[in-house]
Amino acid sequence: QVQLVESGGGLVQPGGSLRLSCAASGSVFSTKVMAWYHQAPGKQRELVASITSGGSTNYTDSVKGRFAISRDNAKNTIYLQMNSLKPEDTGVYYCNAPAGGRIVFFAWGQGTQVTVSS
Repeated sequence: QVQLVESGGGLVQPGGSLRLSCAASGSVFSTKVMAWYHQAPGKQRELVASITSGGSTNYTDSVKGRFAISRDNAKNTIYLQMNSLKPEDTGVYYCNAPAGGRIVFFAWGQGTQVTVSS
C-alpha cells in the first residue's frame, strides 16, 4: 500500500515562491506517471502538472511557465517548484498517480495548504 505525504506549503505573498514535496512509500512509485493536483476552496481537485517515469512533463495552461514538476526516483519523491504565485493558486495541493479521467492509483494523502495573499 503506497502512502503519499505532501509537505512544503505555507502562506506567501503574490509573486512569491514555494517548493512542495511529495514522499511516497513503496517501490512502485518509480514506474508511475506522477502528478500534482490543486483543490481550490469550494472546487474540485484538478491536475496541474504531471511527470513520467522518464522525466517528461506536462502542465495545465494556468501554471505553465510558473510551476516546474520534478522527481527523484531514488528518493521516491516528487517536487513542485511554484514561482510567481497568484491568489488563485491558493488551495490544497496533493500528489498522486493519474490512472485516467479522475481516477488515481493511490489513496490520497493529507495534502499541503498553499495560501497566496498579501
